[in-house]
Amino acid sequence: MDFKNIKWKHFKVNDLFEIEKCKCKKAGDLEKGLIPYIGATNKNNGIMNFVDHNDKLQSKGNKIVFICDGQGSVGYSIYKYEDFIGSTTLKTGSNKNLNKFNGLFLTTSLDMNKTIYDYGYKRNDGRLKNETINLPTKNKKPDFELMEKYSKQLLKNKLDKYKKYIEDILNKIEYKEIDKLENKEWKEFFLTEIFTQIQRGKRLTKANQIKGAMPYVSSSGANNGVDNYIGNKEKVRIFSNCLSLANSGSVGASFYHSYEFVASDHITHLKNEDFNEYIYLFISTLTSRLSGKYNFNREINDKRISREKILLPINNKEEPDYHYMAQYIINMKYKKIKQYLTFKEK
Repeated sequence: MDFKNIKWKHFKVNDLFEIEKCKCKKAGDLEKGLIPYIGATNKNNGIMNFVDHNDKLQSKGNKIVFICDGQGSVGYSIYKYEDFIGSTTLKTGSNKNLNKFNGLFLTTSLDMNKTIYDYGYKRNDGRLKNETINLPTKNKKPDFELMEKYSKQLLKNKLDKYKKYIEDILNKIEYKEIDKLENKEWKEFFLTEIFTQIQRGKRLTKANQIKGAMPYVSSSGANNGVDNYIGNKEKVRIFSNCLSLANSGSVGASFYHSYEFVASDHITHLKNEDFNEYIYLFISTLTSRLSGKYNFNREINDKRISREKILLPINNKEEPDYHYMAQYIINMKYKKIKQYLTFKEK
């Protein structure tokens, strides 16, 4: 879609939206449920938890959510289609022309105002209402229909590209009938019998981290353990094609990494040169179960790792059946991709 001949105009937020405050002061008082709880973050589209229905605190969906306070995310905006409960650090904007497509266009444009709040400013009522947003127009008014068409086309292009990508993956793997998990014989093995390389990462404080492009993996249970992206090359330990196991923090969290990463001293890398990604993915679900034995006061140190065992399916020689493990994950991947493609073709 060509924007060259489109006329653009700056509009104040206050002229585009009816602004309201979100109402939840204490998220800790909410019971778990199915309603999204939105906090001061632009990650996961703002979702921090799922809580029980509460008419007094709930906000209707089909709104822009403005993040007005909170470290790191002030100035960002997100679109929420569904009803939600929002923190008092948020405000909402409604407009009768709003939908999930032009909503994405608007939030992308609104996020260009983020730099206003990079120096500790809060997004108070006055600042929010006076923010401006540059939009395509029709008869000097925001062209919501054009924004919708553009977003739909963009999403279609991305979806077509993704469908081709997963179809290519599907052509590279083969589904094979194998025994069910419950029909396999299993046996305990020490981690030291499974992995040929077991080594802890190296301490690197936040203050000494240099901005860069290499993933820094620590003891987080989210984002595959990636805590930052850094440029440090010296006095660090770099691993790849292995599992990480959190020693502390989200102790027991285990992830597969096909890429190079810098390992913190809060994780241990587990490697076997003969393993492929499918074997690693199968085993990671089992090493993750170690979290049940540990907590924040009891770490997985080197001595404890040497004593740890996990159950693995075995072959007729009572050895780990790595071929079976790999095929099991391949089959899961194949079925999930086929389900997705079938759903998208409906």
